[in-house]
Amino acid sequence: MDSKTLKFILEELNFSAAFPPDVLDYLAEESTTQQLSAGSVVFREGAVNDNLYLVHAGRLALEMNVPGRGAVRILTVGPGEMVGWSALLDEGKMSASVVVVEDSHLVVAPAEKLLAICETDRDFGFHLMRQMAGALSKRLLATRLQLLDLFADAPRGVPLSQAESDG
Repeated sequence: MDSKTLKFILEELNFSAAFPPDVLDYLAEESTTQQLSAGSVVFREGAVNDNLYLVHAGRLALEMNVPGRGAVRILTVGPGEMVGWSALLDEGKMSASVVVVEDSHLVVAPAEKLLAICETDRDFGFHLMRQMAGALSKRLLATRLQLLDLFADAPRGVPLSQAESDG
């Protein structure tokens, strides 16, 4: 897919729609696309991944391995959302597995190239990292809400550790 078509796709995605034209140009020039079928694994928890993925179409599930329970779905993402942020911020070691829930079309950006552009073009780096921070902030809020829901059955005034041992 050519960079002009990729730029058009990026302009439609929530993650990148607000990027200035030059930032979109850089991102489109360095990115490719990937089609994945339901059931495919994008990457596994603990593995090294070298890419940032933006969902153009479809849905992906983030799963974490929980001792004694196996893979537990913690979040589902769809069009306009990103996965693989650890490739940019944590040397590529993934904190969760990502499994394709429904056939998906992804924009794939190599982290090494994005980081190199961030080093030479501070405007690009600012816009990319600001969007990542916003996306991660939303994920943190979603996680907090899940925890509140998970522990909603604990009796009021009883420390959570005691409520768990009573059940």
